[in-house]
Amino acid sequence: MPSSLLPDCAIPWQIIWMPKELFFLHKLSKIFPNGTIGISDLSLRIFEGECLLITGSNGSGKTLLMRMLLGLVEPTEGEIRFRGIPLHKTQDTLRREVGMVFQDADAQIIGETLEEDIAFGPKNLGYAKETIKTQVHAALKATGLWEKKDFPPRRLSGGEKRRLAVAGILAMGGTVLIMDEPFANLDWSGVMLVLESIRHLKAAGKTLIILTHELEKVLALADRLGILHQGRIRELGAPGDILDRLVPEYGVRDPRRTYTAAKDCTWLTV
Repeated sequence: MPSSLLPDCAIPWQIIWMPKELFFLHKLSKIFPNGTIGISDLSLRIFEGECLLITGSNGSGKTLLMRMLLGLVEPTEGEIRFRGIPLHKTQDTLRREVGMVFQDADAQIIGETLEEDIAFGPKNLGYAKETIKTQVHAALKATGLWEKKDFPPRRLSGGEKRRLAVAGILAMGGTVLIMDEPFANLDWSGVMLVLESIRHLKAAGKTLIILTHELEKVLALADRLGILHQGRIRELGAPGDILDRLVPEYGVRDPRRTYTAAKDCTWLTV
């Protein structure tokens, strides 16, 4: 449970589990050469094993923030630490542990078959042949793609392609998955495939950072919800509490207009 959700008046003699801090972002800013401000004075802590949803209107900075977490974009100001170490000093660990499922899943496909595609990452990291085989097979089974391991990726549905991207991250030993609009351009069955993957990853203790404006599909699986607006985290905390504080300027629709409560906001039926 994230520390923000712990009771303020805990009994002194109780032993309370405190989550490990995974990412620490301190006063981040990103200003582009043309003067455009992408991220502004942003601070955020992300904890190991949590499912964090980040939402906001188009152009709020969601994708830019996640690219900064991956070390693909350097901040103009501020600092990012991963497991307490400055991001630029932990690139090897970051590559192994953190993976991103992009909105365009086709852009991540490299291999001629699913098995070959999933093996690309571990090979690139220099894993031993037997280790690669073991981890690829485990990733195929964990994502429900084992029966299609010899299929060409182009034959997969949109939801299955996103599962393939997840499998590639797991095969590298990934413990942190960043998903950028994971439900974009998917039909109902595709959304369900992705939601099942998210549920299983959460149950397995993986850290999930999900960028989406489709809160009604996944909010019930979130530990915390963050609102990103004009490059800043405006709200962060328990999903129901954050929805209670929504203001029109954020450009975020409250999914409880359709559902009873935040805990009901998912397309999963079980």
